[in-house]
Amino acid sequence: MNADDTASLIYLSLLGGAVVLWFFAQNRDSLGKVTQQALIWGLIFVGVIAGFGLWGDIKQSMNADHAGIIGTDSVTLPRASDGHYYLAAQVNGETIHFVIDTGASQIVLAQKDAERAGFDPDSLNYFSRAYTANGEVRTAPVKLETFNIGTFEDNNIGAVVNEGDLDQSLLGMDYLQRWNSVEISNGKMVLRR
Repeated sequence: MNADDTASLIYLSLLGGAVVLWFFAQNRDSLGKVTQQALIWGLIFVGVIAGFGLWGDIKQSMNADHAGIIGTDSVTLPRASDGHYYLAAQVNGETIHFVIDTGASQIVLAQKDAERAGFDPDSLNYFSRAYTANGEVRTAPVKLETFNIGTFEDNNIGAVVNEGDLDQSLLGMDYLQRWNSVEISNGKMVLRR
């Protein structure tokens, strides 16, 4: 928790305390009913805070089907509610979640994912450049020893690590071209080998 979070927590606590005190002062004649209402509002408040705090885990569990349906010669990915296609792959033995981006030419790892895959983002040489919708960013080339989607395995794949603030790793055309066909229809993307 940083200083801004602490200050916000103190402010909200003081504000909440002031509201509770005002509420009790206004309703001192019927304290039993006031206490019951205060407990209900307190539980609602705790529920909202818990939901906010767990949102990352909830979002992750909603995206748990990133691997889609893996067959003997194909991978079928459902279109997510945001219109994108997501895929979970084992990169150097670690599960990395990718958004499939046909506008990207390479596999692009976010810094957090690069670290999970065994790379130290601080020691990489960011000498390449990529031009994105958000402007130019520097990238560092890396080699992915293993890249697995179920039983489909590729070795020594070239990728780049994005130096910028990339939230989600991207699976670009260099990887998609390793498949015999890529078909998008009826809300599904099918990769065939």
